[in-house]
Amino acid sequence: MSDILVLILRRLRAPLTTLVAVYAISIFGLVLMPGTDPAGQPWRLSVFDAFYIMSYTATTIGFGEVPYPFSYAQRLWLTVSIYLSVVGWAYTLGSIFALTRHPAFKLALDRHRFQRRVDRMTDRFYVVCGYGQSGKRLATALDRIGYATVVLEQNDTRAQTHLVSDMQQPTALLVADARSPEVLLAAGIRMHNCLGLIALTGDDQANQAIVIGARVLAENCRVLARVKSMAAQQTLNELGDVITVNPFDTFGLHFGLALSRPDTLRLADWITGVPGTDPPARFVLPRGHWVIAGYGRFGHAVATALGEAGLTWKAIDIDPTRCDDDDIVGNSLTEEALRRAGIEDACGLVACTDIDASNLAVVTAARRCQKGLFVVVRQNQVGHRALIEAARADMEYVQAHLMTNEVLQEMTTPLLNRFLMLAREQPNAWAAGLIARLREVIGDTVPYIWGVRIAPNLVGVAHAFDEQPEPPLALSHLVVSPDQRNDKLPVVALLLSRNGKDTLLPDVNMPLAKNDRVVFAGTQEMELLQRRTLADDVAIDYLRTGKEPPRTWLGRLLVREKG
Repeated sequence: MSDILVLILRRLRAPLTTLVAVYAISIFGLVLMPGTDPAGQPWRLSVFDAFYIMSYTATTIGFGEVPYPFSYAQRLWLTVSIYLSVVGWAYTLGSIFALTRHPAFKLALDRHRFQRRVDRMTDRFYVVCGYGQSGKRLATALDRIGYATVVLEQNDTRAQTHLVSDMQQPTALLVADARSPEVLLAAGIRMHNCLGLIALTGDDQANQAIVIGARVLAENCRVLARVKSMAAQQTLNELGDVITVNPFDTFGLHFGLALSRPDTLRLADWITGVPGTDPPARFVLPRGHWVIAGYGRFGHAVATALGEAGLTWKAIDIDPTRCDDDDIVGNSLTEEALRRAGIEDACGLVACTDIDASNLAVVTAARRCQKGLFVVVRQNQVGHRALIEAARADMEYVQAHLMTNEVLQEMTTPLLNRFLMLAREQPNAWAAGLIARLREVIGDTVPYIWGVRIAPNLVGVAHAFDEQPEPPLALSHLVVSPDQRNDKLPVVALLLSRNGKDTLLPDVNMPLAKNDRVVFAGTQEMELLQRRTLADDVAIDYLRTGKEPPRTWLGRLLVREKG
């Protein structure tokens, strides 16, 4: 608010000074102008009377001449004062209107409103820096699973789309450069309910600056940055306690899984997607020779996955600095370059240039040479969806979708990442079995993922371990309804972590210990039921014994007397 006040005083200094001078001169002149009372005696207006007359005259109210009719000298001066006041007010009001349209004033006002909105936020929230394709989809996903968001975006055009988004949770938007420490502090990164900061701008240098600033200003704030270059990733990794996501490397990992263990990839996509959406398709990539059109960072990631799978490939790129000795330097849109890369004998094509229209053209040209290709297409812009659909690709890379899945996994449920790492070590049949189980228990939709900690400070947990430890609290007590123990909840326990040791798909009869952490898949309503169970000693006893103890003092008294 002080910035707004300073700006107002600075911009309106001249108009206000002019208006004060007009009033002062007019009042002083009215006091000096001679007049006569009804008896013909000379009199002059007092300062108060002159101020009163100027007040209603300048505002066009016009009560009349008080306390006596004016002399010609007074009327002449009052006429001059009227024109002076009109000029003064016109100048002042014009300056005020100009101030309201001034970018600096709008910025200060928006900053003040944003600050007040953030300060009043009581919900748990994430700070999202960058509202491009990935940032917009991530904010929507966070909103859907119950988190508030604070969005920082430097581009006003992009920010405007947030204003018309249908958000269910509290949200705040500021058009500003997130690299500024003042902006980060205004976004609430030091607030106790801030769960983390996510840097998703399109510039690695900007993401580095944002993350470093956030780490310095709020040491306990979890931070994640999207990086595309190896240098930026190494810099942030050396900083420590920074989560980095390279979308190209991540897709390369997924591409490799699709080659060797397609069900493992489908499982990862299934449980890291946006809850409530349709499950991902199952990709089975053919094994043989591949052609990569576009050998930038994306192409290198795909080539690495193909090489690790023991498959042959040939890359085409128009930039000779990107190509190795065995690669094809040329335009991948031409059939000649595609034939040199072996498209006629290839089983698959990866169209991954930076231009969506070029990718469509590459696919069209490649299919003229080889109709049975398995086609992977990179989508660069959300607005170019029609081009990607026209390519009729078997597999698509959409950075916004991939980033949303990765960020949700890393930020909202950190243990989920450990589950996925362990799941990648399992055979493909294990992943297929778990998918079938998820579909049977939860349904054919992306589940909601959450973690539960058996915290000793919870009333129900303290009662189960300290006050009445028999019968022991088991995982089975968390997968049934606290209102009816015979009703099983549609949940699946994915991982149990105890003292640094992780157990995949723990047995439901497994006894629990203090500080155990369990990752579940289900719905958000099931999470609320579980947390209610752990916080209620009566519910804990009912689930363990089948008998619900009385909650009131009268009930406990009757039970005691009966016993």
